[in-house]
Amino acid sequence: MMETIRKAAVIGAGTMGAAIAAQFANAGVPVLLLDIVKDGAKNAIAKMLKTEPAPFMSKYAAKLVTPGNIEDDLSQLSSYDWVVEAIIEQLDLKQEIYRKIDAVRRPGTAVSSNTSTIPLAKLTEGMPESFKRDFMITHFFNPPRYMRLLELVTGPKTDPSLASTVANFSDLMLGKSVVNAKDSPGFIANRLGVFWLQTGVIEAMDQGLTVEEADAIMGRPFGLPRTGVFGLIDLVGLDLMPHINASLAGSLPQADAFHIANRDLPLLKKMIEDGYTGRKGKGGFYRKGSKGREAIDLVTGNYRPVQKSKAPETRDLRTVLLESDYAWRVMGQTLAYAASLVPDAAEDIHAIDEAMRLGYNWKSGPFELIDKIGADWLAEKLAMENLPVPALLATAKGTSFYRTENGSREYLGRDGAYYKLTRAQGVLMLEDIKLTSKALLKNSSAALWDIGDGVLCFELTSKSNSWDQNNLELLERAIDLVPRGHQALVIYNEGSHFSAGANLGLALFAANIAAWGEIDKLVATGQRIFKKLKYAPFPSVAAPFGMALGGGCEIVLHSSAVQAHAETYIGLVECGVGLVPAWGGCSEMLARWTTNKSMPHGPMPAASKVFETVSTATVSKSAANAKELLFLRETDGITMNRYRLLADAKAKALSLVENYTPPEPFTYQLPGEDGRVAFTMAVKDFRKKGLATPYDEIVAGELATVLSGGQVDIIDRPSEQDILTLERAAFTRLIRKDGTLARIETMLTTGKPLRN
Repeated sequence: MMETIRKAAVIGAGTMGAAIAAQFANAGVPVLLLDIVKDGAKNAIAKMLKTEPAPFMSKYAAKLVTPGNIEDDLSQLSSYDWVVEAIIEQLDLKQEIYRKIDAVRRPGTAVSSNTSTIPLAKLTEGMPESFKRDFMITHFFNPPRYMRLLELVTGPKTDPSLASTVANFSDLMLGKSVVNAKDSPGFIANRLGVFWLQTGVIEAMDQGLTVEEADAIMGRPFGLPRTGVFGLIDLVGLDLMPHINASLAGSLPQADAFHIANRDLPLLKKMIEDGYTGRKGKGGFYRKGSKGREAIDLVTGNYRPVQKSKAPETRDLRTVLLESDYAWRVMGQTLAYAASLVPDAAEDIHAIDEAMRLGYNWKSGPFELIDKIGADWLAEKLAMENLPVPALLATAKGTSFYRTENGSREYLGRDGAYYKLTRAQGVLMLEDIKLTSKALLKNSSAALWDIGDGVLCFELTSKSNSWDQNNLELLERAIDLVPRGHQALVIYNEGSHFSAGANLGLALFAANIAAWGEIDKLVATGQRIFKKLKYAPFPSVAAPFGMALGGGCEIVLHSSAVQAHAETYIGLVECGVGLVPAWGGCSEMLARWTTNKSMPHGPMPAASKVFETVSTATVSKSAANAKELLFLRETDGITMNRYRLLADAKAKALSLVENYTPPEPFTYQLPGEDGRVAFTMAVKDFRKKGLATPYDEIVAGELATVLSGGQVDIIDRPSEQDILTLERAAFTRLIRKDGTLARIETMLTTGKPLRN
């Protein structure tokens, strides 16, 4: 039996195939990319290196992809462990390529299709038994690097051990949450997701809603993507919808509710013909007009300026469904359809919830939403409106689809019994720990949890996981508590992002009432506590994911080690809001670049590199890229699967416990006044070229003072505290300036930097 995947191959270098190959490379796995066109794979790799968002996590990853073509290089497949077919959704062409693969592959080589619509039984029709044994469907979601869902479909002849090998590799190395789907049309996520999107479009047209009104109702209230229905179709691509719809319509039984939602839409057809295929084309339901963003009128087909539309204010979903006929018609039918898909598309409700959370970015799966609404209420309202009531809703009568029993989360089965939800081996989740324990420490902005084996976990709970006085104080209490019977500290949470940095809203409020002393106190407190963490007598491990910006980056820099999720976007972005890093970000980055082996000796090179990174508010595009920028060290770990991050961080912390000693204080060699002048002159040149604004020059001037060491001579060796003092002084001067306050206010109101 094959134990793991050492080398992979992808057949088809279109958008999906090339991006799947890139994800294998991101995992450090050599991959062969073959296309029918002679230079198709080579051109696809070159294109991906320029694509945003980037399919590759680093330029190094691209070197692991070997391009080739089907005619000349197919014989190479004999040395590969997994072959993924990702060609056009055409059955005869797929079967033709399978015969060619089967002629050259080793027995036991996994072969899978990335199809999103064609059942496995049809794909393997007429193929040898030996091929059927090694074949499965692995449906990646687009873009493969960023979408965490992988639907795995096996047939009655598929070797279970081989399917397990592929699933485990996809989990650990590719970072995918593998959901087992039945061999039914559209599998899970697309079958339900397309029904939801199609129903959303039809109901908006029937009820005379604008696309903005429909998206406002369908987004935030239900915890669905902010794009809503029409924005999401633009993102996916309008031209894909007719193909998926046609495939589902041709393969689903006539009694299936999908056929009700599969109405011909002349407007959609005309938009596609005119090149309005969504964001990848000239636009879609939304587009960029000459005077700003525009939306299409669903009646006339003409574009007009986007109109702001408010989402329902209430958070009670039942109220939203009662007050908005659009919400009811779309979500009522979608949730009922979800309940009808067990066991046709999936064996249980949890698979459907997981597929929609990870494949369509729903915050809650459909059955979790039904629990919030009430299964009985939903069934009664469906019956009142003469809509079909799925049998599963009747099974849930008087109860819920999920419950917590004896500290474990359980789900309702088709037989009316509850079954324990189990995590994959090696997965540790803070949400599970909370079911059976109480926080050791807690306030409105943070909590401290015991995660076992002498390791404590510090969790940010504030809005956007931003830093404020409360969580800084609780972090200090945590630092004091660890040595009293514990061994290590992990800094982690399960929000959407690790931390957006310091609480800018509080900073702006304090500045507006001239509470300068409170601002200075917050800066001093942050510096002291982060420094206390750095020199603590126990190891600390930060486990960032998503955005780790400003103060969120600085806590990472001060931790003993880091275990980062692969999708970590880390950076010191303070200059973008008219400030400089003031919780040790400058001092830590100066130390890292000074000791970096690639950096020339002398006072100027390291300071120049940090000035370039911080003044431009550079943010890493991945954890791998963060290593290149030195936000992460070479010894820091990277976890591909988000669900495994806490377990990996805990393991890293425990590995550091024995004979742990805190780092030695660092002394710096900095360029002083000559360096400061050089930095400010460089910014002046950028301003003359139109690459920097007048206020950029002011902010960069303060940063230049910090990074050059202030009034030091080239023979001086300033301490870490000297740099922290310069950071604090520069921050205090900038926060009093109108230009900085304007930048902070703009960021808070628009989410975008002000170029003043």
